[in-house]
Amino acid sequence: MLPQLTGDQARLLRVLFPHLDGLEVAQVGDLSDSVRITVRTGTAPVLCRGCQMASVRVHDRYRRYLHDLACGGRPVQIVLETRRLRCTNPACPVATFAEQVPGVTERHQRRTAGLRGLLEHLALALAGRAGSRLAAVLGMPVSRCTLIRLLRALPDPPIGQVTVLGVDDFAKRKGHSYASVLINMDTHQVIDVLPDREADTFAGWLREHPGVQVICRDRAGAYALGASEGAPQAIQVADRFHLWQNLSEAVEKTVITHRATLPEPALAPEPGPEGQVDPGDHAAPDPTAVPLVPLAEPIGFYDSAGRQRRLIARHRERYAAVHALLAEGHSHSAIGRKLRLNRHTVARFAHAPSIDQVLFQATHRAGILDDFKPYLGRRWNAGVTDATVLYGEIQAQGFTGSVQTVRAYLRPLRGTEAAPKAAPATPAPPKPRRVTRWIMTHPDRLTGDDAAHLATIVARSPELAATAGHVRSFAAMMTTLQGHRLDEWISAVRADPLPDLHSFTNGLERDQTAVLAGLTLPYSSGAVEGRICKIKFLKRLMFGRANYDLLRTMILHN
Repeated sequence: MLPQLTGDQARLLRVLFPHLDGLEVAQVGDLSDSVRITVRTGTAPVLCRGCQMASVRVHDRYRRYLHDLACGGRPVQIVLETRRLRCTNPACPVATFAEQVPGVTERHQRRTAGLRGLLEHLALALAGRAGSRLAAVLGMPVSRCTLIRLLRALPDPPIGQVTVLGVDDFAKRKGHSYASVLINMDTHQVIDVLPDREADTFAGWLREHPGVQVICRDRAGAYALGASEGAPQAIQVADRFHLWQNLSEAVEKTVITHRATLPEPALAPEPGPEGQVDPGDHAAPDPTAVPLVPLAEPIGFYDSAGRQRRLIARHRERYAAVHALLAEGHSHSAIGRKLRLNRHTVARFAHAPSIDQVLFQATHRAGILDDFKPYLGRRWNAGVTDATVLYGEIQAQGFTGSVQTVRAYLRPLRGTEAAPKAAPATPAPPKPRRVTRWIMTHPDRLTGDDAAHLATIVARSPELAATAGHVRSFAAMMTTLQGHRLDEWISAVRADPLPDLHSFTNGLERDQTAVLAGLTLPYSSGAVEGRICKIKFLKRLMFGRANYDLLRTMILHN
């Protein structure tokens, strides 16, 4: 009960501290930097925590000091004069027990239920340091370690019955250790996190939680094996996102293999003001001139001194050694042990159709200066050789690099008495990844320039034209859920000389049941991928303190 206050004061006290209604307020004190409220419990019977029998026998009274929600930005302390009672049941092992006030106190807690709940939400949203800073501003000072302890004390939410399950892995430490996240696809909520991505762990979880009818997964073999062992009756659905991703990787390899067809033809000479061709821009290259980049060898094969890079020589040696051992009948693992290489590296060399593709993948990097090289060549031929001036000109056009990048690019042209002419300004060929994006994008969503570039490329390369046609057929089959056309599509792909797409179709056949279900049923792992993006955010939020148990709690309660 509230003290004898005026009507407005009593109403205000009930509004600010509704959880104290039913307690006798003895005193409200102003401590300049905080507020202290002293309250007493009543005389009502209390249930014993051991036998649940009501008792009114008071053993003694004692004071509990509780931190409460802030009021007006000032900390609030509740001084609760409560009772310790005796249990009247002789068979009960509890002799005395403390009285608990619902909504205010809990056993072994020095914070009210409202304050503890708010701090838990702060910790879940902001983790340790950021949550501690915000709590101090709100008048509830608490250390970051206390917030972490509150998180670790949270119980796991109930799982309930799951009929459609989504599973995927995420990196605890990228390249070293991974965990698995499980999603209830009906509610899109995270229901559990497994410490690894092994088949036995996943199968054990499925045995402990029977009733799963559909399992949405990626193309990983561990989840397929775990689902088969733990829930053999469930339908496995290969996620369409991962199917499209695998197809994109195969298309990119195909584009790299046929990269010779990507460069555009040289630009035609443009007439000058009096109908003459500018010799600085479009004249035939001088045989004695030093080009901006080596023309006889692929970019990146040689260093600035003209020596072949060690990376190129090492890749050639490894490619020859791997294929020599393959011809002798050695397995990838045996080759890796013999050459002291990772098995994935061995597989990359073994599956490459030629050494050129391996070298291209090792040296081809999109440069920040690529789009500005034709302009630099024209300006150099016009007599502008100051790197600072050229840097200012291309910076106005959107170049975001440094002047040192421009100097390094122009350095091969210097060091001679007469400034040599730059190579003819021809359009830079599109990057293989950009061509892959054009092929993988719906034709209606391509810009006019991108569609025109793609049309010219496929006109020069029958292989890329066939690849684009197969991609559009697969996209139509996937978006309209026409899985019955899968065998027909695989046969059409194998009729064309596209080895990288053949590898993709081989993978489809190894997992054909799940792939067919993914191209037929409406289930998808999109919700799982969204949750994994949230997990990456939570990992960044934990500032290096995300041990597995803490990270698991953050995932389950966010």
